[in-house]
Amino acid sequence: MEAESEPYVRLATLRTLHRVVADLNAARSLAGTLQAVVEGAVHGLGFDAAAVSLVRPDGDLVVAAVWELEESAMGGPSVLLGQVGSRESWDRLLGVSDHWGTLRFLPYDRGWAVASDIPRWIGDGPLPVYANDWHPADGLLAPMYSAGGDLLGVLSVDRPRSGKRPGAWTREALEMFSLQASIAIGNARLRAEMQRALARLEKEQQALRASEESFRQAFEYAPSGMAITELHGAGRGQLTRVNDALCRLLGRPRAVLRQQSFADLVHPEDRALLERTSAESGRAELRLSRRDGGYQWVCLRNSIVADAAEGPSFLLTHVEDIEERKRHEFQLAHRASHDALTGLPNSAELKARLARRLCSEPQTVGAAAGAETAYPAPYGYPADSYAAHAAYDGLEGADPYAGPVHGYRLPEAGPLPGLTAACGEHVHAVVPTDHGPGEAWSAPFRSGAAAHADKGLAVLFCDLDGFKSINDRFGHNAGDAVLVEVARRLSQAVRDGDTVARLGGDEFVVLADGIGREEAKDLAHRLRNAIIPPMRIDGRAMRVGVSLGIGWAGCGMSTEEVLHTADERMYDEKRARGGAVRGARGERSHRRAG
Repeated sequence: MEAESEPYVRLATLRTLHRVVADLNAARSLAGTLQAVVEGAVHGLGFDAAAVSLVRPDGDLVVAAVWELEESAMGGPSVLLGQVGSRESWDRLLGVSDHWGTLRFLPYDRGWAVASDIPRWIGDGPLPVYANDWHPADGLLAPMYSAGGDLLGVLSVDRPRSGKRPGAWTREALEMFSLQASIAIGNARLRAEMQRALARLEKEQQALRASEESFRQAFEYAPSGMAITELHGAGRGQLTRVNDALCRLLGRPRAVLRQQSFADLVHPEDRALLERTSAESGRAELRLSRRDGGYQWVCLRNSIVADAAEGPSFLLTHVEDIEERKRHEFQLAHRASHDALTGLPNSAELKARLARRLCSEPQTVGAAAGAETAYPAPYGYPADSYAAHAAYDGLEGADPYAGPVHGYRLPEAGPLPGLTAACGEHVHAVVPTDHGPGEAWSAPFRSGAAAHADKGLAVLFCDLDGFKSINDRFGHNAGDAVLVEVARRLSQAVRDGDTVARLGGDEFVVLADGIGREEAKDLAHRLRNAIIPPMRIDGRAMRVGVSLGIGWAGCGMSTEEVLHTADERMYDEKRARGGAVRGARGERSHRRAG
């Protein structure tokens, strides 16, 4: 083959290549194609041995086929079958080899580049005499690539029968052969994948025929509720099939449920969530009505079952009972937003309720922000008037959770004039107008915007007087009992819908929406009268006073600004009473726990 000046040798080589390429394409399996590749390299290209390392799905290369012209006594390259070399080692080997076109030649003096994990066999051929002679440790590699440029494998040939390193013609012939081998291996892989796909399809068809019965049993005997909903036609949305578990969960017979839809069973507040979930084929936690009139918390998981030809066919719904989990979630949420001692909303919940009531639009009606009223001094009690304590019998029967825990009471006179398109349905909170003495008589006769300007969201800041002395003298248990009793009395003194919150320590805040300035003063008077009567704690009579400051919340104000203003009004009252401020401020360091 190396007598390249002789055209008949080249022609004979081309004929041989044509024959071996035909053998490649005639192979009926991937294994047969790989064997045809190594045999073709030996018989058609004049090498004594050849091997194919094929790229596996994990990227490494495994020796998949070998062929030797005459098997040697030591077993020859056949011992390499099944051995694996890493892709990283192969890439490094191909990189350091000499580039002969698409071929890679590794001379024997560069054997250090062959990593230990690359399968290698060195024959016992003669050592070279001339520079062009083949050395037993030489290596000639033909990488084979797919049409997309991905490496399929590497064809390795060894010991040319001429004893010389291949010349230009042999290299070109090997390049052409490796290209045809790449095509044949790609086609063989494609045929193998098609055969596997056909086998899978047959198995899937068999499984499909058996799955209908399996689905029926899984549906009927599932431990949790299951339902099938119609998606088309006149019965769209109707439950066409339900299992026994769903009937037990809702306490309704199967015949009744099959005449209804989830829309008929869902809680009115959850209807929009149900419609959105049904459309998105997703998951939702909502309430379904039971036969006894109550509601059951469930988790609905919807899956749209589609037909390959007709599209979505029906909706399969898994109904899980989450009543117990929801109960725990609500308890945890209540603990996070309420004071553990008194059961009142805590500081974070108070600020959240204020933030929900206020918007960023500045108020347009009423007095300027900050026109708050200090509570008059005659309602106060000096701190030193609480020194005497008598015997008492405890706080049995007191309910620390009494009173409203959420919501505001809005004025009943209709929307406030601060309603704007920017705020949607939000009703502006405005600071009530502070009428002078000559205007007070006309307030009952106002209407519309003027009447609404007389109502607002009052923030009453309550600070207990004399509480530190109770803590110091009788201990923190007695102090806690006093706080619980104060919380109960405040909750009983406010209107339905008002918020009583514990800000921290001995500080409480009351939110009262939709009241005027005089009503706020009346409310403060009621709160004071509710707190000052003596209370019996552990057999002792104890009494605390309270300093009250009335602030007003208006849209455009921050929650911190609102609370700070009410706090300052409370201290205005202390100053008005005289002498109590120093004592109160001296106690302040222990309070702001929230």
